[in-house]
Amino acid sequence: MLKLIAALRFAFLVLITLVLASPAGWAQSGEIPPKRELRGVWIATVENIDWPSSRNLSSEQQRREYRRMLDDHQRSGINAVFVQVRPASDAFYKSELEPWSKWLTGTQGQAPAPYYDPLPFLIEEAHNRGMEFHAWFNPYRATMDTLSRRLAAGHPYRRHPEWFIRFSGKLLYNPGLPEVRQYINRVILDVVSRYDIDGVHFDDYFYPYPEARQVIHDEDAYARFNPDGLKLADWRRQNVNLLIRDLHESISQTKRWVKFGISPFGVWRNQNTDPNGSDTRAFEGYDGLYADALEWTRQGWVDYVLPQLYWSTGFKVARYPVLVEWWARNANNRHVYIGQGAYRMLENTRADTIWRNPRELPRQVRLNRTFPAEIQGSVFFSSKSLMANALHTTDSLRQHEFRYPALPPVMPWLDAVPPLPPLQLLLTATRSANVLTWQPAPPAPDGDQAAYYALYRFTPEQTPRPDDPRNLLALVRPRAGYGLAFTDTTARPGEAYAYYLTALDRLHNESRPVWVRTTGRAAEIIVAQAPPEPQPAPTPAPPAAPVPAAAAEPAPVAVARPATRPAATRPGAAQAPTKVKVKTKTKKRRGFFERLFGGR
Repeated sequence: MLKLIAALRFAFLVLITLVLASPAGWAQSGEIPPKRELRGVWIATVENIDWPSSRNLSSEQQRREYRRMLDDHQRSGINAVFVQVRPASDAFYKSELEPWSKWLTGTQGQAPAPYYDPLPFLIEEAHNRGMEFHAWFNPYRATMDTLSRRLAAGHPYRRHPEWFIRFSGKLLYNPGLPEVRQYINRVILDVVSRYDIDGVHFDDYFYPYPEARQVIHDEDAYARFNPDGLKLADWRRQNVNLLIRDLHESISQTKRWVKFGISPFGVWRNQNTDPNGSDTRAFEGYDGLYADALEWTRQGWVDYVLPQLYWSTGFKVARYPVLVEWWARNANNRHVYIGQGAYRMLENTRADTIWRNPRELPRQVRLNRTFPAEIQGSVFFSSKSLMANALHTTDSLRQHEFRYPALPPVMPWLDAVPPLPPLQLLLTATRSANVLTWQPAPPAPDGDQAAYYALYRFTPEQTPRPDDPRNLLALVRPRAGYGLAFTDTTARPGEAYAYYLTALDRLHNESRPVWVRTTGRAAEIIVAQAPPEPQPAPTPAPPAAPVPAAAAEPAPVAVARPATRPAATRPGAAQAPTKVKVKTKTKKRRGFFERLFGGR
């Protein structure tokens, strides 16, 4: 019976993918594109896979190459980058704990010349393009070979050779040693505390992938640090779990807005091994890497999981639709992003020929969207593969799936309090552009200020819907030395527009909007105000002195809320600028925009 149910479920999922197979299907469906969706890309530095493309680039060449890469991804709709800053116990940033990476400068321990610290630059360039920056760490890999004489004087192996094991021609940290876990925690918190990152990210390398005739020699640690008498496999999983648990707690105590996520192997366990597993017949991360991703989400030790589902919709041993459904079902109230194998479009393999179909990757993205409550986005491996535009796949994403911008999804368990609406919104219309300026609001009740602003634009024929990204005109980040402003040069002369402005915090909680509407005149100035803060409801009357029901209701709160279509400002006969001030209205019920955005 279980096999029959699984077969029916798979048939249904395949039917969905076939329905969504046409690139035009999304646009023709009449549905609103997702406003909230993480669209990321991995930027691998190990072996110079993505950036920098060579160990011999100058500092300026590295910066130019990175800017061009982000510009390309911005055109593809990417809103998050996962940059490998610690590929092998080395650093792509100034560190007192580990040496400069050889993949950055050509020689381990050698600083960039001319000198600069790449990490603040990498973060700032991402933020300037409206992208989250997730610092990607490989926790346990120490080297790509065992030639210790090549290691810099500052490499941890020089100080603590007892921390390491040799496996398949590499040096790896021993996860069973408490001092190793403490050290890895220290390395990562050093970055969290000193740099303005948005997230800490781990890949799938925990205990090493099994290899023939290779043995993990952790016998001594197993004998010394196993007070519960666990079996070897359970003890190894516990070691990984302890690192994840303690690191999650340390990050949240250091900076509560920094996310922590992991990209596990795509199969947790197979159903024939564990009834809770997926209907697959593939390598299992739980048993092979001692990585229990399900436990991490159950315990809330991660904010997201990003399983690497690098298989096609028809790959028999690990079908993509089956695994997407399984991870969606096991989200455990944490975000699930899907690791997409963009590099597969460059392969000419006989093992999975479906990747030769240019529609495969786009339809995988559309399949993810059939689980909107559980699957919140995609991350592509890797940067150069997405930029290569194999089979015009990236073109398809740009023209269809990612044609409109998207904001990263919110994480209410980290922060559910939106910032206050912006103040003193002012629009000045000229013949060539509409110029909007505004002021920041005071901090929200949780102390957060706006990290950036979202500006929406509507024509008179449109019903204002700030949940529709097709009307998202711009994301504006504050810049030191510059006021808060946006110049709309795409506004058509003589046409009236409604502009809605919201504030968003570091975790993308969005305020209620303030709005202005033009008349299309060549010279006018329009002023709007942020809605006043809601006042607390009066204290209910004590039971001993009941009052009539009508009198017992909370007093209406004076809140400025736009009507479905704000009344147009009528032009006067004179050509002098017209000033309009939006007045506060009083309503008893929560309006559409308050229900949509929530909060204050």
